[in-house]
Amino acid sequence: MNRRHFLQTASAAALATTLSPAFGQDQKMVTLAFVGVGHIHTPGFIRVLKQREDVRVKSVWDHDTARAEKRAKELNAKVVAKVSDIWSDPEISAVVVCSETNRHHELVLAGAKARKHLFVEKPLGITGRESLEMADAIERAGLIFNTGYFTRADPKYLFVREQLAKGHLGRITRIRGSNCHSGSLGGWFDTEWRWMADPKLAGVGAFGDLGTHLLDILMWLMGDVAAVTGDIKTVTGRYGDCDESGEALIKFKNGVTGTLAAGWVDMDDPVPFLVSGTEGHIAVMQGRLYFKSSKVEDADGKQSWTELPPAPVVPINQFVNAVAGQTGQPLVPVREAAQRVVVMEAIYEAARERKWVSLG
Repeated sequence: MNRRHFLQTASAAALATTLSPAFGQDQKMVTLAFVGVGHIHTPGFIRVLKQREDVRVKSVWDHDTARAEKRAKELNAKVVAKVSDIWSDPEISAVVVCSETNRHHELVLAGAKARKHLFVEKPLGITGRESLEMADAIERAGLIFNTGYFTRADPKYLFVREQLAKGHLGRITRIRGSNCHSGSLGGWFDTEWRWMADPKLAGVGAFGDLGTHLLDILMWLMGDVAAVTGDIKTVTGRYGDCDESGEALIKFKNGVTGTLAAGWVDMDDPVPFLVSGTEGHIAVMQGRLYFKSSKVEDADGKQSWTELPPAPVVPINQFVNAVAGQTGQPLVPVREAAQRVVVMEAIYEAARERKWVSLG
C-alpha cells in the first residue's frame, strides 16, 4: 500500500475489513469518547469503530470546536464543551486521545485519575519525563492502555520475532529499520494536519513522527537501548525548521548495533527492514519478506517467504476488545510506549549536540 494513501486514509480502516474482531464472541457494549481529534489517524480510527456493532462513541471533545463538530457528526456523537464532562460521565469507560501531542500529558493524567481506559495516539508524550509520568499514572490506576504502533500487527514482524526467539538467525550482528514517505514533498501537512509539522506541538518532526514506529519494532526485537547518536535535518524547508529526515545509530544493551532511518522526503521506502546474524538473515523488500537460515529447510533467501503468522486485529480494535473483556490482546504496555519517547528524545539530543547519549 502506498504510504501516502496510508496516512491520508488511515489504512487501519482498510485493514479492519479483513482483520475485524470476532463479533460472534459474547462481548459487552463499549461506550467511548474521543478526547482530541486532531491527529491524522483520527479519520481511520472513526471508520474502524463505526464498523463495530459493539461500540458506541458517546462524546467528542476538542479545543477546536469546529474540528470536534466535524468528527462528532461522523460518529453521531455529541460535542462536549468541557473535557471534564467526559471524565465525570459514568457511561464512558474508555477514551481515544488523538489531540496534539503537547496536550497528552494533561489529558492522560486527568483520564487516569477518572479511571478511564486509554488509547493514546503515538508518541505518548513530548518528553521522556512526561511519558514516564503518564505510564506511572496508568499503571497505578490499573487501566487498559494501547497506542497506535500498528506495525506490530504486521505478520512480517511477528515472523521476525518468532525466528529470533527460536535462534534461527544465530548470533545477531546487525539490525536496520526505516520508515519513510514523501509527506513534505507532497505537502501532506500544509493545511488540516499542519500542527504535526510544528515540533512545539508535536514534540518531534518527521524523524520522530515516523521513526517511532520502527524504533518500537527494533526495541521490541532487541530490548533496551544503551546509547544512541544521530543526524537529523531539514531538507526542503517547507515547514520551516521542522526536521524532515534523519538517521540514528543505536547500541542495544544486548550488544547489537542497529540503525534507524525516517523522514518525509523519500519517494519510497523499498527496504524498510533487515536483521542479520551468524546463521542467516531476514529482509523486508518491496513489501515481501526474504528469509535465509542454515537451520531451516528451504530458507535460502532467494524467494519471498510466505509462511507467516496470522495478523492480529489493528491496535484500536485490540484496545476495544480488551475493554470489552477479551483476554490475550497484544496490547503495547504503557511502559514500553514511554521508553520509546525516552530513546527518541535522546536521539534528538545526540543529533543537536553531535555526540553519543547514554541511557544507563
